[in-house]
Amino acid sequence: MIDMRRQTCACVLAALIVGLGGCETVQTTSPGAVGIDREQKMLVSSEEVDKGAAQAYAQELSQARQKGTLNKNEKDVEQVRRVTDRLIPQVGAFRQDALQWDWKINVESSKELNAYCMPGGKIMVYSGLIDKLQLSDAELAAVLGHEMSHALREHSREQISRAYAQQIALAGAAAVAGVSGTTLDLANQIATVTFQLPHSREQEAEADVMGLELMARAGYDPHAAIALWKKMGQASSGSPPEFLSTHPSGSSRIEDLQKNIPKVMPLYTATQH
Repeated sequence: MIDMRRQTCACVLAALIVGLGGCETVQTTSPGAVGIDREQKMLVSSEEVDKGAAQAYAQELSQARQKGTLNKNEKDVEQVRRVTDRLIPQVGAFRQDALQWDWKINVESSKELNAYCMPGGKIMVYSGLIDKLQLSDAELAAVLGHEMSHALREHSREQISRAYAQQIALAGAAAVAGVSGTTLDLANQIATVTFQLPHSREQEAEADVMGLELMARAGYDPHAAIALWKKMGQASSGSPPEFLSTHPSGSSRIEDLQKNIPKVMPLYTATQH
């Protein structure tokens, strides 16, 4: 009973003091063929998170332009946009509103093996991921499907909500009295979530299986996801690539993917006729 009261107080305080929206339990996506049905508790609104993401993404684009590294490799840019052109129309299987998102797709020339999709569909792929791993379109679709799934499930919003809840639980109203609900603050937090904080195992599992479904619906063989993570595993010998700092890998991940491939193979097969 005490824990329930604390959770209720946390929600009320977040709504009144942080001012980013009420405490709500949501299902951000439809289950899809893979059956994603976990409910999520949110203390911040989608609208504010999307605004923050747009600002954070604009900052990343500005920095890349200043360095002369934005969309410099035409071959990589063409490949990324070719794949996303097939993936984006499939997001309606999980949420129809995402079809209307202001999707942005860019490539930054960098040796890093990394990619991300910020809330609202703001995608960046680092050229090193494509070039060093020699990714096929299907393997790239596995990366992008995974990252897009994080955005569809609003995992950044969920992580920020959890951080606020922890602050409130630890120190009550005093902990959030200085937390501003401005778009700028959210932009900073989204950047932190994107570049520094690992997703939870639960979130990673969701993005893996949703990514499988997106790529299968787009006509990419989902077995390419296995090939991708094997390449990632090989690249991690010595110093792990940046991508793995926020995306845990290993044999268990590959086993989970293999278990879920039969769920989406009929979707892929249907695109081949």
